[in-house]
Parts: sequence; structure tokens; C-alpha cells
Amino acid sequence: MNWFRRFGLLAPLAALSLAGCGLNSVPTAEEQVNAAWGNLQADYQRRADLIPNLVATVKGYAQQEKTVLTEVTNARANATRVQLNASDLSDPAKVQAFNEAQGRLTQAIIPLQRLQEAYPDLKSNQNFLALQDQLEGTENRINASRRDYNTAVQAYNTRIRTFPDAIGAKIFYGAKPKVPFEAAAAAQTTPTVNFNAS
Repeated sequence: MNWFRRFGLLAPLAALSLAGCGLNSVPTAEEQVNAAWGNLQADYQRRADLIPNLVATVKGYAQQEKTVLTEVTNARANATRVQLNASDLSDPAKVQAFNEAQGRLTQAIIPLQRLQEAYPDLKSNQNFLALQDQLEGTENRINASRRDYNTAVQAYNTRIRTFPDAIGAKIFYGAKPKVPFEAAAAAQTTPTVNFNAS
């Protein structure tokens, strides 16, 4: 009888200590990272879907700018080839490769967006303006989604590294830190746009 009473007192204490070891909070934080990653992927996909329409619209006005259009099309194809899923978010090399591919696409879009300055008729084309507005809005969403993802990664990484959650994170889940997005090296260089070059 005495043993049952002791067990009755130890069971709540054991449950309380396990609850404080990240048993629930670590998977919750990881799911928040995965959800933020999913939102970021959706924004990247939206951008990839908009680009062919924008390129097709510009083609009618800027036949001589085939180089710009080819670079944008190639950058889009390369960016969509580099895949990254939630299980890869702890691998810095894979995250960096994905980020660099998306950065190259971002750099390739800039001259395309600036073509309207060289072609006044394009500037007044409603399809082009609507697509450009959607692309600009999508770029803003990508930026916000990157921030949300990095915030979720920071919370997760802090949780799995601090006591008492670090115990459960290591023992029960073998948790590894997630990799936040960083600006690609190309983002540090301002792109040169020159429509007068032959």
C-alpha cells in the first residue's frame, strides 16, 4: 500500500518534469518552422508562376532584349530545379544552394522590371503593369515570409539549445538546429542595367 502511495506522488512529478523537457514544445516549434517554410515556398512558387506571363508580355514589345528575357527564363528554370523540403532545413549546404538559386532569379528579374523605362509603350500596357504589380507584391511577400521563417527558426533553435527543453530535444527527438535564410552574396552587389549597350 505504501508503494502505491509513493508511486501516486511520483507519477505527477515525473509527468511535470517530462513536460518541462520539451516533449511538447520542441515538436510545436518545429511545426512552426515547417509552416513558415511552407509559406515561403508558396511565395516562391507564385513568383515562378508569374514570370512566364511577364516574359511573354515583354516579348511583344522588346524583341531586341532577348538576352534579358533568356536570362530571366533560365534563372527561373534553375531556381525551380533546386528543391528543398522541411527535412533539409538543418543542412546548411542545401539551404545555401536553394537561397543562391532564388537570389540569382531575383537579380535576373531586376532588368526585366526596368524594361518599361526603355519602352514607353510597354509602360502603358495594362497586362505588363498588372503583372509587374503582382510580381512586386510577390517579392514583398517573399521578404515577409523570409522574416517569418527566420523568426520561427530562431525560436526553434533557442528552444532546442536552452534548458530544460534541450534535454527532451536531444533525447527524444535528436533535434538539430534549422538553418535561417541569409542574403545571397549576389544581393550585396547592385545590378547594372544598361539598355543602350549593343
